[in-house]
Amino acid sequence: MERYIEAQPRDFLAVATPGAGKTTFALTLASYLLHNHVVQQITVVAPTEHLKKQWAEAAARIGIRLDPTYSSGRLSPDYQGIVITYAGVGVNPMLHRNRVEQRKTLVILDEIHHAGDSKSWGEACAEAFEPATRRLALTGTPFRSDTNPIPFVGYEAGSDGVRKSVADYTYGYGHALADHVVRPVIFLSYSGNMRWRTKAGDEVAARLGEPMTKDAVAQAWRTALAPQGEWMPNVLRAADKRLTEVRKGIPDAGGLVIATDQNVARAYAKMIREITGEKVTLVLSDEAEASQRISDFSEGDQRWMVAVRMVSEGVDVPRLAVGVYATSISTPLFFAQAVGRFVRARKRGETASVFLPSVPTLLTFANEMELQRDHVLDRKKSKEDGLFDEEDALLAEAEKTKDEADGGMDELPWEALESDAVFDRVLYDGHEFGMQAHAGSEEEEEYLGIPGLLEPDQVQILLQKRQTRQIQRSKAKPAEEADLIELPAEKRPIVTHKQLQELRKELNGLVGAWHHRTGQPHGTIHNELRRVCGGPLTAQATAGQLQARIKKIQEWATKIT
Repeated sequence: MERYIEAQPRDFLAVATPGAGKTTFALTLASYLLHNHVVQQITVVAPTEHLKKQWAEAAARIGIRLDPTYSSGRLSPDYQGIVITYAGVGVNPMLHRNRVEQRKTLVILDEIHHAGDSKSWGEACAEAFEPATRRLALTGTPFRSDTNPIPFVGYEAGSDGVRKSVADYTYGYGHALADHVVRPVIFLSYSGNMRWRTKAGDEVAARLGEPMTKDAVAQAWRTALAPQGEWMPNVLRAADKRLTEVRKGIPDAGGLVIATDQNVARAYAKMIREITGEKVTLVLSDEAEASQRISDFSEGDQRWMVAVRMVSEGVDVPRLAVGVYATSISTPLFFAQAVGRFVRARKRGETASVFLPSVPTLLTFANEMELQRDHVLDRKKSKEDGLFDEEDALLAEAEKTKDEADGGMDELPWEALESDAVFDRVLYDGHEFGMQAHAGSEEEEEYLGIPGLLEPDQVQILLQKRQTRQIQRSKAKPAEEADLIELPAEKRPIVTHKQLQELRKELNGLVGAWHHRTGQPHGTIHNELRRVCGGPLTAQATAGQLQARIKKIQEWATKIT
C-alpha cells in the first residue's frame, strides 16, 4: 500500500506467494481509490466461476458491493462494480471497454498469468481495459512456460538480452513464512514397487524414485496413482493419520486430494470413506454445484475433499492443512498453486503437510519452495524440433479442461498391474529427513505424529531430533539386522540420507556402465547383486549393503579387464 500510494501508478504488478493476502491488499486499495474519488467503479477479472463468488463475498466484508453474476447491460445502482472471468472478457471485450470508458475504473486482474493462456484472451484483456484509469495485476506465480506476453505487465531485458517480467512489489514464501503469514510446509514423499504392462504386452517392474527413463518415470508414477494398486490406499491411510494428529491442535483442519480425472477422483473418495467411515466432499467440475460444495466444505468441519484440479488455484479454504498430490501434472506453476491451497495461516503455529510420490521433479519443486520465478520472453527454440522446452508441453497439459484426464496416457500406453507404498523421506525448508521404511513402520509413524501446531524453527528442531533417534535406533540393532560390517574408520557405515543417496547414485552408475558393457538389463544386474550380496532392493538397502554391491560389481569389472 505504501509503495502504491507513493507512486500512484496506472499499472501495478503485485507478486505474492499463495496465501499471503493478495485479495485483502487489492480490496483495501480499491476502498482507498473509491474513497479518494480516484476511481468510480471496480472491475475484477478472475480465472474461474467459483472465484467470482469468492471475490464478491470478500469485497462485501469491507463494504464494497460487486456483482458476480453480471453478463451485459446496465449495472444495478446497488453495486459498485462487477466480477467476471477471463473467458467472459474474451467473449465480449467491447462491452467491458465501453464500461471502463464511461466511468473511471480500477481493473483488478487476479492471477494475471491466465491472461496469457491463449492469444485471444490476452488480446481481449488488452482491448477491454486499455482505457482503464487504474490497473492492478495480482499473481502468486508470475511465470509461464510459453512466450505469450501478459497484458499490462512490464518486461525488461537483462544483460543477456532476454526480457523478463518485472514486478512492482514481490512478497515471496520465505518472507511470508518469517512474518507468520503462511504455514511451514512439511512434504512427506512415498516410494514403492510398481509393476505395469506396456502396449507391447511386456511387464515392467520398477522402484518409484529410482533412476529410469522419462517414459518409465511417467508410467511408474501413473501406476502409483492407479486406484487398483496399493500405493494410493496406503498413502491415503497415512494422510488420514496425519490429519488426525493435526486436528488435535487445529480441530477443524481439513484434507484435500488433488486427483487426475473424474473416475479416479470417485475411486479415491470411496477409499477415504472406507478408511474413515465418514462422508467425503467430491468436486468434479467448475460449475455452480461444485462451487457450492467447496463453500460448504470451507465453512464446515468435514475431514476430506477430493477434487479434479480446480481447487489447485485461488480457491480459498483456509482450514485445509493436509494434502495429497495425486496428479501427474509436473509444471512448477501448477505445483506452486496446488501447495498454495494449504499454506494460508489463520493463527501462529499452524503447519501444513503435503504427501507426494517420490518423483524427482516433484521433490525438486518441494525443495525450492522459496524460489522466485519470472515470466521469460524471447526463449530460444530447441535445435532438434523447433519447439520450446519440455515444460511448454507440461503447461499445456495442466491447462486443459478441468475434468479431462492428465495427458500422456495415449502417448504412453500402459496397464497398471500392482503397486505398494514405502515411506521415503520428509522434505522441509530445503532439507531431507527420514530413512526409508515400509508403510506403517515405527519410522513413518514418528513423522506422521508431528504436532500440528509448531513454529517453523520448532519443526526443524523436531525433525532433526527424530532423525537422530532413528539413526541411533538403527545403530543399536544386532549386526546381522543392521548390517553394520566392520570397516576402517574412514569407511564406516554411512547413515545420513544424503550420503545414502550418494551411494545409491554410485551403484546405479556402475550398474549402467555394466549394462553398456554386457547388454544385460539394469534389473537383471541389480537382482544378481542382491542374490550374491544379500539384502533388499536398492532403495531400502543399508549403507553396508550398498557398499558390498559396489565392491562386487567393481570386482566383476576387474575380472573382465
